[in-house]
Amino acid sequence: MLRPANIQYELAERTRGMTYGGIGSMLLLVNKLGLADTIDRRLHLLKLHLPYHESDHVLNFAFNAMCDATCLEDLELRRNDEVYLDAINARRIPDPTTAGDFCRRFQPHDVRTLLDVFNETRLKVWAEQPPEFFDEARVDMDGTLVSTSGECKAGMDISYKGDWGYHPLVVTLANTGEVLSVVNRSGNRPSHEGCPAEVDRALDVCLRGGFRRVLLRGDTDFTQTKHLDRWSDDERVRFIFGSDCTPALHIVADDLPKKAWQTLRRPARYRVKTQPRARPDKIKPQIVIEREFKNIRLVGEEVAEFDYRPTACKKTYRMIVVKKYLDVTEGQSLLFHDYRYFFYLTNDRDHSATEIVLLANDRCDQENLHAQLKGGVRALHAPVDNLVSNWAYMVMTALAWNLKAWWALHLPESDGQRGEPGRLEKQRVLRMEFKTFLNAFLRLPCQIVHTGRRLIYRLLGWNPWSGVFFRLVDRLHT
Repeated sequence: MLRPANIQYELAERTRGMTYGGIGSMLLLVNKLGLADTIDRRLHLLKLHLPYHESDHVLNFAFNAMCDATCLEDLELRRNDEVYLDAINARRIPDPTTAGDFCRRFQPHDVRTLLDVFNETRLKVWAEQPPEFFDEARVDMDGTLVSTSGECKAGMDISYKGDWGYHPLVVTLANTGEVLSVVNRSGNRPSHEGCPAEVDRALDVCLRGGFRRVLLRGDTDFTQTKHLDRWSDDERVRFIFGSDCTPALHIVADDLPKKAWQTLRRPARYRVKTQPRARPDKIKPQIVIEREFKNIRLVGEEVAEFDYRPTACKKTYRMIVVKKYLDVTEGQSLLFHDYRYFFYLTNDRDHSATEIVLLANDRCDQENLHAQLKGGVRALHAPVDNLVSNWAYMVMTALAWNLKAWWALHLPESDGQRGEPGRLEKQRVLRMEFKTFLNAFLRLPCQIVHTGRRLIYRLLGWNPWSGVFFRLVDRLHT
């Protein structure tokens, strides 16, 4: 089907086109939210604006990520693209050297100011959401490693995995995937360091934004026993944190009566919408058996609960314990039966033990968000020379991911005839991977036409998401 043709290339004389036609919708969103004005009003890093303002630099990082940039040097491609400059109505944009210098101007309080600006902006986005949006905010927290091969980056250190780099703390909103906070730390710092202060900021933002309840989730490193009583004093706040299997907890779980245990039933991962199909043979188990590797296989799960008061707490909470029954095999031979305990500490007295476990396990989706921030947006990287400047880079580049979420949240759920379809479309866009979002809504070939007082993006193609795109643009114009 691929046939040779008489292909020739030539340059157009008057028609000027670009690949990223969807960038105009992001400009409309930034303008509607007043993000650039808020940045210039709150963030003061430049004594003279010749010609750039603080907002020019911040948005330059975010838009660079939206144009398939993989590194800071890709800004050079943007600033030499005359059509791109016309599309964003700019005479010029900062080059990589100037952008790096801007990162180095940040002090820790300046990065905090920028995070406050983003939080102030997200409140405007949330204010336009339907009432059911504010039922409960699920705030997840975790640390992730950012490796670097550089040898002169101040603040880096060797991690527990033996890699050199940084160990930022990332706090996210599971409802929308938004990044609420990023705090860069040295590579050898523990995951929970600085977490209580970030949790307090996240609680303040979510409660000011109108959420009726907030759920805090984290793994065993984030069980901040010194702060649990304080958070639990607010009836709107509940938490589910993993807890280490200490010898004392192991003894308590062993002493629970049989009637305290019930089978843990997990829902199916997905529902078959058509006809069930035969599953292919699994290759890995066959190789494990043939080569007589030692293998641990899950046989069943049970769940129970008991009251528990941590040493640093004055209140008593629920401790949910999951008992996993395991078979340890070597080849086809069963060596012995085994079991392990997993503990979850919570102040939630309303949900069943099974529901608490499922809510806690749902936090694992944050790992996918970390993968998007690393491989998609490429915000969790360290291209500059010290800890604070790399922190500023992470926050500014992560704005691209937040703009994606705010873009999706502006989609209308109903316009007279589109009730449930509009709501499903909104959720699909909100859950898209960053690359999929770029392909659907940003990477749109178009012509840039200046006529009168208008800047026209004349799209040259169509894709299945174009209808959603134009509905969003209409919403931003109104």
